[in-house]
Amino acid sequence: METIAFFNLKGGVGKTTSAVNIAWHAANDGIPTLLWDLDPQGAASWLLNKKAKNKTAPKKLLKGKTPIGDLVRETDYDNLDIIPSDFSLRHLDRQLALESEKDKQNLINKLVEPFGERYALVVLDCPPSFSVLTEQIFETADSLYIPIIPTHLSLRTFEQTREFFKQNKLKPKRLHAFFTMVDRRRSLHRVMLSHPPKMLKNGLTTPIPYAAVVEKMGDHQSPLPAFDQRSPVSRAYADLWAEIKQTLSEF
Repeated sequence: METIAFFNLKGGVGKTTSAVNIAWHAANDGIPTLLWDLDPQGAASWLLNKKAKNKTAPKKLLKGKTPIGDLVRETDYDNLDIIPSDFSLRHLDRQLALESEKDKQNLINKLVEPFGERYALVVLDCPPSFSVLTEQIFETADSLYIPIIPTHLSLRTFEQTREFFKQNKLKPKRLHAFFTMVDRRRSLHRVMLSHPPKMLKNGLTTPIPYAAVVEKMGDHQSPLPAFDQRSPVSRAYADLWAEIKQTLSEF
């Protein structure tokens, strides 16, 4: 089983959109896939039209009193399941800090491990912050994918993430940035695409264009390729998945 995560310190950069569309493509390729929505905002859950069965009690989950398998829900798509988010997840980070201090374990990794019997790929949609939760996600994920708008401020968040990895003795090579919401009418976007900064040397080469059709994911509450496979942005996500697949060791 491979575990991948989509993360960015900055909101509104296409993190959740990318996580949902890549999870769909993996499942469509016949790969049993689980998407775990770890962002309390629950955008990935909403886009897949799935709500949590009950409110998650983080303390019970981390102590094993609530089996994590009980939180899994099937989606409307073959090979794709989800652990939906709910607002109670806002307490998960605080509880993780308390529990991890006691036994020094990576509890996120401990929760993910059993899914290897059922899934070949676990996709984690992360909250936009540095915290105990995201640090454990960073340690758990085999690869992390960082969507970046081609702007200086968005690039700065990637630089901050790389520095966080270095300071915490994590491997920055597991970070794979890719450009999203690309508008080729903007000169800065064109410059960054044609001359990517050196810090993006491990990045993916497929840019995701800005397109209004992405907003229709909210209208349909479904992944983009489930209702549109011809638009440039939909084809770009298909190409991005093909590129991501090459970075994974099991596929």
